[in-house]
Amino acid sequence: MKPVIFGLSGPTLTDDERAFFREAAPLGYILFKRNCVDPAQMRALTDDLRALHGRDDLPITIDQEGGRVARMQPPVWPAFPPGAAFDALYERAPISAIEAARANGQALAAILRAAGVNVDLAPMLDVAVEGGTPAIGDRAFGRDPMRVAALGRALLDGLNRGGVAGVIKHMPGHGRAMVDSHLELPRVKASAVELEADLLPFQRLAHAPMGMTAHIVFEAWDAELPATLSPTVIGEIIRGRIGFDGLLFTDDIDMKALSGTAGEKAERALAAGCDVVLDCWARMPEMVEIVSRIPDAPAACRDRLARAMGSVGEAEDVPLAELLAKRDALLGLS
Repeated sequence: MKPVIFGLSGPTLTDDERAFFREAAPLGYILFKRNCVDPAQMRALTDDLRALHGRDDLPITIDQEGGRVARMQPPVWPAFPPGAAFDALYERAPISAIEAARANGQALAAILRAAGVNVDLAPMLDVAVEGGTPAIGDRAFGRDPMRVAALGRALLDGLNRGGVAGVIKHMPGHGRAMVDSHLELPRVKASAVELEADLLPFQRLAHAPMGMTAHIVFEAWDAELPATLSPTVIGEIIRGRIGFDGLLFTDDIDMKALSGTAGEKAERALAAGCDVVLDCWARMPEMVEIVSRIPDAPAACRDRLARAMGSVGEAEDVPLAELLAKRDALLGLS
């Protein structure tokens, strides 16, 4: 097994993808809008991937946060609100906001599970700041670290109740970035003391089964390397200060914050301490290069994968309509 998660080019596997993935044996896959037509098509695709590898616990992941970040979209699937909606409710009624976030997570899990997706790249635990990049914006659960932690915990719990694993992101915190890491490399100049606030939500949810790094330079910790490529940030901050011992993904290595070829970036991220490389765009030459440059998944990665996938229990039998109605009533959307 290679410690990489690959994207797919379309709603079904091509012959080239099928042959390559069978030989390469990636750890898992990520789906995007181009892969999501309707529930039957998605279930056929995810069943095909599992049959290809003979692994029922194969991680099939997706970015389904709500708001702007939703690969499964209306009218085929329900709309889900962004993090800011729960932040606004928390201002008035904290307990109601937590209940709404939990119901929202469980509803997300219901549509994902029906499509054969077992990992959601959520919750986002980045603490928003004034003037931060719009790439975070209304996705965040707010500017108060304890509030972000509380709402993130509720969403993570809801996903788990629905039989889907969550991924906390973007460690050690993306909120202070002033530019979009999809386009360029952000540099955060905040002091180590100031950055304590950014760490808090991740520390509160350090038990999460999976997490994701940020492509950001934190000058207080490592003035040269972004977190994804920094042994210092991964070892001393993510594994040490945060205390996270789950399966650690990179953010998409195709983002412009990182330089080098796909294989070089993958190699450096694993050497820095990430468990799994995320490569989203299904470009065959890049996938071939990655597989040629990275080693097989070591025992620590396999152990964390087993723990992460084993952490998801049986889904509670609650109708999707009931979960959506509860969430909308609490948020005042019904």
